Amino acid sequence: MLVEADVERAAEVLRGRADRTPLVPSLYAGADLWLKLEICQPIGAFKLRGALNAVAAAAGDVVCCSTGNHGRGVAWAAREAGKRAVICMSELVPEAKVAGIRALGAEVRIKGRSQDEAQAEADRLTREEGLTGISPFDDSLVIAGQATIGAEIMAERPGIETLLVPLSGGGLAAGVAFAAKRAKPSVRVVGVSMDRGAAMHESLLAGAPVQVEEVASLADSLGGGIGMENRMSFAMCRDLLDDTVLVTEEEIYRAMQETYYTDRLVAEGGSVVGLAALMAGKVRCDGPVATILTGRNVDMTQFTRVVTGQDVTLGEMTVKGVPHGA
Repeated sequence: MLVEADVERAAEVLRGRADRTPLVPSLYAGADLWLKLEICQPIGAFKLRGALNAVAAAAGDVVCCSTGNHGRGVAWAAREAGKRAVICMSELVPEAKVAGIRALGAEVRIKGRSQDEAQAEADRLTREEGLTGISPFDDSLVIAGQATIGAEIMAERPGIETLLVPLSGGGLAAGVAFAAKRAKPSVRVVGVSMDRGAAMHESLLAGAPVQVEEVASLADSLGGGIGMENRMSFAMCRDLLDDTVLVTEEEIYRAMQETYYTDRLVAEGGSVVGLAALMAGKVRCDGPVATILTGRNVDMTQFTRVVTGQDVTLGEMTVKGVPHGA
């Protein structure tokens, strides 16, 4: 479990490099909503925080598995530190995210059709080549880095009553909940996932880590398992989250449109699940609410189809197009 000093140390590592992103009021009329713009990070995603904190502590070269943004963060941090980075990814990761990581000088290994298979390759490299493994979510240094987001939100807007946090492997949700509840024990923290392949949500229901089938999703950054031997993020999410909520692909589609047309922001599907839950009436908010726009590294062809109201094909599923506001 983290202690407050871990978050304070992470804040020092990040100072001037990946901290204090804007917290702005949304123009969405359905709630007193504030948006933490992690899309403004140099890599376009919040994952830079945890990656910088973990890479700074690594004695040598590093390896990780990733659905995209964690790999980009590790690649960026390793390049800054002059370290080799190997990023292991599944075949489901969009090519735009793979290309972004390669552009930062990291080596990419594509292994299998799930994050668990990519993690197995990262584990092999740790054993056989001595690289330092950096989990996307189940690492105390990564969680402490992500926790600085919760600390910043509550320091800037202590009146926030509810935090809606995108939920995947749980590193972000665990860290944000830890820091936010240290600042304000009464704050309600809700994890939000897509309704297909939501590993942490299903694990929390089962009372232990479970495996889920990974499928293509508008919220691709929330895909992947939590690891059957999860050491930290499962327990922290179990103990600190007040609730978890699932949203459909159609609800994510509409929230991407709303973020674009109302707030003039480009955000990944995984970034807008908090807004999707609000728009669908799946969370009740009494008082100010904040959510985290976690990343902007979306496939722009897909994004253009969403904001122009066209159909989007996700594997064997098609999300029917609908004009904004219809």
